[in-house]
Amino acid sequence: MKIKYLIVTGLCTLALAAIIVRSCSHLDRDSIQGDWITGTDEEKLKTIERQFRGLDIAMIETGYRYQELYWAGQDENWECAKYQLEKIKLTIENGLQRRPKRTKSAEYFLTGVLPEMQKAVENMDTVAFNKEFNVLAASCNSCHILEKVSFFTVRVPFQRQSPIRK
Repeated sequence: MKIKYLIVTGLCTLALAAIIVRSCSHLDRDSIQGDWITGTDEEKLKTIERQFRGLDIAMIETGYRYQELYWAGQDENWECAKYQLEKIKLTIENGLQRRPKRTKSAEYFLTGVLPEMQKAVENMDTVAFNKEFNVLAASCNSCHILEKVSFFTVRVPFQRQSPIRK
C-alpha cells in the first residue's frame, strides 16, 4: 500500500511539473521587465554585469574578510578563521571569473599562500598563523603591484573594527 501511494504521488508530481514547464515555455520572455533592469535579454544581462562589476567590489569583501581573519587568528577562533579563509578564496575566484585577465596575478595567492594559511588555521597554531598572515599581506601587495594598483598597500590590521569576538 505504501509503495502504491509513493508511485501515485510521484506520478502526480511528475505530471504537475510537466504542466508547469509546458506553460512556462509559452511565456514571451522579452515582455518580462524589471523596474530598472529593462530592455532585451542582452541589454538586461549587460546591466546585471555592470552591477556586479569586476574585482573592485570583490576586493572590498576580501578586505573585510582579511581583517576578520586576522582578528579570528588573534582570538584563536579557528572556526571563524577557517570560515573567513573559505570566503576570501570564493570571493577572489568569483572576482576572477568576472575579470579573467587578472587570474595570473592571483594564481600564487590561491594555490600557495591560502593553502599555507589554511594549514596554520587547521593546526590551531597562532605563531604559524601570524607568520603566514604576514606572507598573506605581502602576497596581496605583490598582486597589487603586478596589477598596477600599488597604491593599495595592505598592512596587518592594528585596530579592530568588527564587534565579532570569540
